[in-house]
Amino acid sequence: MVNFRSTELVMEEQELKRYLQEYKSGDKPWDVKNHVRLVKSMMHFIGSTDSELRDKLISSTFFQLAIDNQLEHELLRDLLDYCLSDDMLFKRIGENGTDTVFTRAFVSLVIAVILYKDNEDDFLTRDAVYKTKDHLINYINSENDLRGFVPVKGWAHSIAHVADAFDELILNKKMEQKDYLEMLPPLWEKILVSDSVYVHGEDERVITPILAMLEKGLNVVEIEHLLKGIPAELKRRKEHLKEENYWYLEANLKTFLKSFYVKVSSREELISLRRDIELCLSEF
Repeated sequence: MVNFRSTELVMEEQELKRYLQEYKSGDKPWDVKNHVRLVKSMMHFIGSTDSELRDKLISSTFFQLAIDNQLEHELLRDLLDYCLSDDMLFKRIGENGTDTVFTRAFVSLVIAVILYKDNEDDFLTRDAVYKTKDHLINYINSENDLRGFVPVKGWAHSIAHVADAFDELILNKKMEQKDYLEMLPPLWEKILVSDSVYVHGEDERVITPILAMLEKGLNVVEIEHLLKGIPAELKRRKEHLKEENYWYLEANLKTFLKSFYVKVSSREELISLRRDIELCLSEF
């Protein structure tokens, strides 16, 4: 078992960056002999404020390693357990505007990669997958830092990233249709935010797992029910929000509904949702 919490063997940040740059450029092969050290180092700096290291090197390398079968199943199981910990996915959860969001957001992408690999190789237990579901639901409900692109420091994109993890979770064969009813509300609720306006494609990323649920057997009536409840929900929230925050909420909903309309319009089996979306938009 790999002890990811230990800093033993962890590389210096610039040493890791140089190695990953050379690996990505093809100048160095993946160091199979020392790959545990490399993975530990990547996780240690997963929340770096250096956007090149965090995003272009660490995050993309995890995905490439998974595709290339460079990470053994036992290591991925240990890594998933660490990702779900208070030090990673829940690192200082509840903060807003601080750098800890980079750790939480990019850990959720690592979780997505592990789930993607399990969908190919089936190495996670059912209990591990359900533990992941419970933690992702807890995380998305608790995440308050909804920034997309952060000047100088690059992408945070917490909601887009966790939506990617949910998408891989929904595609997992260990999930059952009844589980979608547990995952749909927290995803939907993150559209109904009033503290800020999404401007970096978060709406489309959240739509992806919702569509995946429908493709995997979620009854379309569940979405129809949510759509029909939007006007009343808007009215209820308007009574408790400052005017500016209400306009944030309305802007987020409009963007989401328009994107959703485009997506369902190209799917014959979901064409019935178009009318419900049109009715919602007519209420604004």
